[in-house]
Amino acid sequence: MLDAKAYYNRLLKYRDEIKKKIDFEPEVAIVLGSGLGDFAKNIQVEAVLDYGELEGFPVSTAPGHSGQFIFGTLEGVKVVCMKGRIHYYEGYDMSEVVLPLRLMYLLGARTVIITNAVGCMNENFSIGSFMVVKDCIASFVPSPLMGPNIDELGPRFPDMSEIYSKELIAKVLEIGKKNDIEVHEGVFIQLTGPQYETASEIRMYKALGADCCGMSSAVEAIAANHMGMKVCGISCITNMSTGISKTKLSGDEVIEIANKVSGNFEKLVSELVREIKK
Repeated sequence: MLDAKAYYNRLLKYRDEIKKKIDFEPEVAIVLGSGLGDFAKNIQVEAVLDYGELEGFPVSTAPGHSGQFIFGTLEGVKVVCMKGRIHYYEGYDMSEVVLPLRLMYLLGARTVIITNAVGCMNENFSIGSFMVVKDCIASFVPSPLMGPNIDELGPRFPDMSEIYSKELIAKVLEIGKKNDIEVHEGVFIQLTGPQYETASEIRMYKALGADCCGMSSAVEAIAANHMGMKVCGISCITNMSTGISKTKLSGDEVIEIANKVSGNFEKLVSELVREIKK
């Protein structure tokens, strides 16, 4: 069981250690998904910190996740960017998966943009387009809030009626329309991975109301909502799901498609950050 006091003290230790090294207080946090790490080049970098520089900090092992915090300015806004996230399938407890997000909150960020690469089961969506997340299903993975509550971070029973900010959803849809970028609004379901889903599982998830699926993100959004952060989720649709796709799925395909649409992704996120500043 999670030792809440030790966990919180560890977060404070990491926060203080970073502040000693880097004099920077971010306003917005950005989590970059598979194949989307190159977005960091848009940031006017102030400092870079490898996860491994923090003793005992979870380290990214997934392809396309370099495992760094990037501190800098984007569109005149101070941001901290997770270039590589932690996944449950890597063998970490869920409290470790959301630890970097909680740390970014303690560093000062009050808004988070959570991005990912997803498989799609809604046949009205197309590969290379985007989905802004209006809601999520996280019933198939452990809650990041299990164990003793950390009252300093949020309430024991947080409301989940609006995990994803309606205001930010509207902004992303408007940015997409203005720039002729295909952006849908839909429901994301998080699964454990690392295997891709079977065709029968996809039919079940579709029946539950999901439009896209992935192996991250929903628990991060839940943890962010627990802390009172304003959350926006943007998914890059890199493949159709098993049973819909005519080809077998691979991680290389995910990264390839994400790279192809990186320009549109960069525009969506950069303009969203600019809108957040207003």
